[in-house]
Amino acid sequence: MKILILGGTTEARELANRLVADGHDVITSLAGRTRDPKLPQGGIRMGRFGGIPGLAAYLNAAGIEALVDATHPYAGQISVNAVAAAEASGVPLVRVMRPGWEPLPGQRWTIVDTLAEAALSLPTGAEVLLTTGHSGLGHFLERDDCHFIVRLIEPPEMELPSHAELLLSRPPYGVDGEIELMQRRSVTHLVTKNSGGGQTAGKLEAAHKLGVTVIMIGRPHYGPALEVASVDAAVDALGL
Repeated sequence: MKILILGGTTEARELANRLVADGHDVITSLAGRTRDPKLPQGGIRMGRFGGIPGLAAYLNAAGIEALVDATHPYAGQISVNAVAAAEASGVPLVRVMRPGWEPLPGQRWTIVDTLAEAALSLPTGAEVLLTTGHSGLGHFLERDDCHFIVRLIEPPEMELPSHAELLLSRPPYGVDGEIELMQRRSVTHLVTKNSGGGQTAGKLEAAHKLGVTVIMIGRPHYGPALEVASVDAAVDALGL
């Protein structure tokens, strides 16, 4: 089978490697935002498609028989486009969506719908560990009455103001390391997305142990697809 995987996650890489090992023709599409990404086996396509028409045209021109959206749960527009392009091209769509995190026993999160709402919910004087990625940084940096530790894998395009500092690092993050960071920097608030998975879950346990307030941005809704929660389930959904 010829399969296009919209990738950029551990699940996408594992799925591509497994499908290639089973003899399938796999192309993984990466947005190209991360320098020196870990590449899966099979073909690689870098960059954008050109919206819904471009993705639909690519699916048809390349003879793709199945489309797998294994992007980050907050990938945004590409996941919306995948639904419409699959419908327009007639190519079946499988979405791999890792399960979200749940509050630990006794833990309460402040759950919001948007980055803007998360920024507005911060109290004056908050010392914030911000782990929401590049998008929407401006909403937070407008809050010059707070201090931000902006943790990213890649540097942002914008220059950070004096009330924010950049922390460049890659997951995984262990609980002990997260506790040390939060204690050393006197963090009062953790702002994050409900990405799920184990590589970055340590910050939630650390916040719980230290009494750090968690502001959790809820997951978006991308539209209908055959949605599964694991690589094994994705292989089954593809009928392989």
